[in-house]
Amino acid sequence: MKIGVLGSGLMGKEAARDLASSDEVTAVGLADIDLERAREAAAQLNSPKLTAYQVNAQDEQELASYMRQFDVIINALFYAFNETVAKTAIKEGVSSVDLGGHIGHVTDKVLTYDEEARAAGVTLIPDLGVAPGMINILSGHGAGKLDEPGEIKLYVGGIPVNPEPPLEYNHVFSMEGVFDHYTDPALIVRNGLKQEIASLSEVERVHFEKFGPLEAFHTSGGTSTLSISYPQLQTLEYKTIRYPGHAEKFQLLVDLNLTRMDYSVDINGQEVSPRDVLLEVLDPIVELGEKDDVVLLRVEVGGKKGNHPETHVFEMTTYKDRETQVTAMARATANTISAVAQMIGSGDINKRGVYPPEQIVPGSVYIDEMAKRDVHIHESISQARAHATM
Repeated sequence: MKIGVLGSGLMGKEAARDLASSDEVTAVGLADIDLERAREAAAQLNSPKLTAYQVNAQDEQELASYMRQFDVIINALFYAFNETVAKTAIKEGVSSVDLGGHIGHVTDKVLTYDEEARAAGVTLIPDLGVAPGMINILSGHGAGKLDEPGEIKLYVGGIPVNPEPPLEYNHVFSMEGVFDHYTDPALIVRNGLKQEIASLSEVERVHFEKFGPLEAFHTSGGTSTLSISYPQLQTLEYKTIRYPGHAEKFQLLVDLNLTRMDYSVDINGQEVSPRDVLLEVLDPIVELGEKDDVVLLRVEVGGKKGNHPETHVFEMTTYKDRETQVTAMARATANTISAVAQMIGSGDINKRGVYPPEQIVPGSVYIDEMAKRDVHIHESISQARAHATM
């Protein structure tokens, strides 16, 4: 199979690394608006399967001519391009996957092209990162093992192995994105009713092996499409994992209006955005750099099997690859989107249309594929944990 990657940044490059190492993939394209950047990434990966391309994703003809050369496209561009790439994939008869984008309802827009994708005989799957992405696949896998799924609780965090003050956090994506997830309201389901709840709220203690006490709190975007895929749920919530005290510190910044996009102050006759200033101040402080990171994940899916309560718990702890210096977040994210793209190319996924991950990615195959990449997801089952919401 031939797979093309759009974007030679961190996630695109790491997806290309995984594709190049696969026996079933015969050719890999790595495209960027900056040809030198694509060539540099391809040279670092050093595979005869790889070819660098210059593609301006804003030019639909240029985009189309690149995409039609491949069986599947991995879109690792900024989420603002997701709808354009999806439409072009359908037009060119090429399947595609992307890393998601709930800001501006980008994923919702991609999902509206289901009928067109079916007619074109292609498969489109948005939201294939970690959260959303991996958590959706595992939620769907757990729900499929129950007769009546009633509760999904999600916990995910990318954190430094060795935390440092003042925030005990180092970012692996942009801090601007972190601000959005911390300030936009979080969609949850409680007692069967969809509702919005403030991010950074309802802090609880969580524990993972080899780690001391951690905290988890609501953030936006994490529940993704799950409330639509499972409308019968009584409970659905997503919480971000951090070291203790992080939420309280960040809540102070929010309360001081330092994270607002629609707010400015007059400094000596000049309008200044406190958010822009804070981003510039924080960036060097929280940059991951050469430090080790870890991704912690827990997905709890509870409900009924027959007449008995049953809960499936999936857990993952993934560390930075010291040999390649690839971050834990990049490993978990890029391997997810690459593995699923290859499932489409190989026929393990053969339904046509646009689907969120929980509705189409076979969980057992996905878990096996991630294990081959040294990303291990462990499942435990309990019949004893009856949920009050059931």
